[in-house]
Amino acid sequence: MKVSLGIAPINWTNDDMPELGAENTFEQCISEMALAGFEGCEVGNKFPRDTSVLKKALALRNLRICNQWHSYELTTKSLAENVAAFRQTLSFLKTMGAPVIGGGETGNSCQGRVDVPVFSGKGMLATNAEWKSFTSGMNELGKIAADSGLKLAFHHHMGTCIQSAEETERFLNDTHPDHVFLNYDCGHFYFAGEDPVACLGRFAGRTAHVHLKDIRPGVLESVRRESMSFLDAVRKGVFTVPGDLEGCIDFKGLFSVLRQSGYSGWLVVEAEQDPALANPLTYAQMAKKFLDGLI
Repeated sequence: MKVSLGIAPINWTNDDMPELGAENTFEQCISEMALAGFEGCEVGNKFPRDTSVLKKALALRNLRICNQWHSYELTTKSLAENVAAFRQTLSFLKTMGAPVIGGGETGNSCQGRVDVPVFSGKGMLATNAEWKSFTSGMNELGKIAADSGLKLAFHHHMGTCIQSAEETERFLNDTHPDHVFLNYDCGHFYFAGEDPVACLGRFAGRTAHVHLKDIRPGVLESVRRESMSFLDAVRKGVFTVPGDLEGCIDFKGLFSVLRQSGYSGWLVVEAEQDPALANPLTYAQMAKKFLDGLI
């Protein structure tokens, strides 16, 4: 498989809840990523925005930037505002040599709201006109990314208007196949009640970036039963890394699909947990050993 293994800094410091891992520095984060044996990483909230400073810090540890979350707000802001914000993130990622720009629609999402249950408060596109406006905007942003030499890899995500397999399929059908791609995430599909292996089989042809995380099924059941928000679900430990025996996702099945599809690109461990309860280095090493075995 022509893949590179990366990891997300959200395992050390949570972007949506900065108090989780507030004690972990940028230098500790990237040093432990390198110590665990990863080749690259995504961008977190403690990463310096000065590209020369960031490049030097990463080069010392033989790490590369592979992606960054970008919050699209096409459901709540004008296309012009979205284009301006997108170009800023795109310029940063291009300078850092990243192949994709990721992220999902946060404008009408409940993913960052602690007071809204994730299963009943998800973002919606209620009318065909809203859907058309959204997908047209994504097409324009995807074209901008393509013209810059990057791929827009859209992240389906719990709490958003693109959450289920059906919504993902409609989104891909209604966006340009040369400009808009998928950031596939097995954990979010399982969380949404989907079969991650079947979803990868359906969407592998449009997948430009892969997030690998596992689910603790007992915690997921509590999230549903107790009507938790997405953020509370993360605090409770709904996610964990591949290789954790508490997880339940069929990673052998996923890797079989990846091989059959000829996927090449980044595989990124992105399993946000409370670092005080799940030591980031320990879990990074666990994931790396497990994924090396599958590859």
